[in-house]
Amino acid sequence: MIDVAVHDRKGNEIDSLQVDEAIFGTTVRYPLLKQAIVMYHANKRVGTAATKSRGMVAGSTRKLFKQKGTGNARVGNVRTGKRVGGGVTFAKVARDFGKRMPQKQRRLARDSAILAKLLANRLVVVDELQFEKPQTKVLAEVLGNLKIDRSCLVAIQDINENVYKSARNIPKVTVTTVRDLNAGDICNRQRVLFTKEAFLSLIDRGTDKQS
Repeated sequence: MIDVAVHDRKGNEIDSLQVDEAIFGTTVRYPLLKQAIVMYHANKRVGTAATKSRGMVAGSTRKLFKQKGTGNARVGNVRTGKRVGGGVTFAKVARDFGKRMPQKQRRLARDSAILAKLLANRLVVVDELQFEKPQTKVLAEVLGNLKIDRSCLVAIQDINENVYKSARNIPKVTVTTVRDLNAGDICNRQRVLFTKEAFLSLIDRGTDKQS
């Protein structure tokens, strides 16, 4: 069992939760985690880079001059890749770099990422994050009280516009919901901050899955 402290907004420990490692797979599956991270980065690539081949540029297909007798090097039409304005010999084409993983593997990779953060003491649980209106300064103070001074992924239970707007101007802080958590986002941040409600829902979901 892993003891996870629950803090209030001022950084004081007010409660603790006991988490069974079996909920997150007992051990960190590093090969699966690497596969998920590779997929995460591959899916962010935009494969729109392209150049025109000799068949795409404008120009006649007529041979510029006869093969022999002119004293010049032999040459084809004006669209050849050897001439200025011609097409690229081995042109780049738009391609899809995307990768896919089965849903079960993605969930196992997410659980391994969370377990890795737990074992490294890089997972923080706060009692609540409720704002009457967007307050970037208040959220920054909360992160400071929790000693989160580097990149952080904030996981909340449901979509909360005030939390999103409070975090959008804080560098390297991203807000997501529990159902949208993935291994790539978790591993891409130094710390993961859960609200107590969100973390309990994640644990309960893992318990239901085991039973």
